[in-house]
Amino acid sequence: MVHILGVQLFESNVVKHALTRFYGISRHTASRVCARLQIHDTCRVRQLSATQVTAIAAFLSSPSTSPVPPRAPLASPTFQPPPPSTTSLENLPGARTYLAQLDVPPPPLPRHKAKGADPLRWLRIETDLKREMRENIAHQRMIGSYVGKRHAMGLPVRGQNTQTNARTARKLNRVERHR
Repeated sequence: MVHILGVQLFESNVVKHALTRFYGISRHTASRVCARLQIHDTCRVRQLSATQVTAIAAFLSSPSTSPVPPRAPLASPTFQPPPPSTTSLENLPGARTYLAQLDVPPPPLPRHKAKGADPLRWLRIETDLKREMRENIAHQRMIGSYVGKRHAMGLPVRGQNTQTNARTARKLNRVERHR
């Protein structure tokens, strides 16, 4: 069994399924994390090297400070591969502009969530996600919104039927009252 940030990952599980044991990581997010860290889809937890386990732990502990993966340029639609005898890179069409682009520094990262930006940058898991959710609910209650009142009463929040099927909501939306 491998322990990463206090969560046990079973050695027989595939890595992208094992990562879903973290609170806040779905199957889709786990696939993105595996792709970011270059872990194969069928790799099992027991097959991970020590450096890969360390890379997973480092990424999940602070995804916002992890380096952005490099992006390889795509070929243009009119690209024609060179004949097999040509081996020099400078002889390829468009190679000079490509080589000139390599010297350009990457654009700065946005300071807020932007559409099309790195979705893993704002990943929250375990305690951070639970705290954020608690703070959001407390904010809703503090401003006196309808959602906050429904949370306070222990009733369904999103417009579900309350005549018969509100038992789960009453159980989950309970407020701990201090006596």
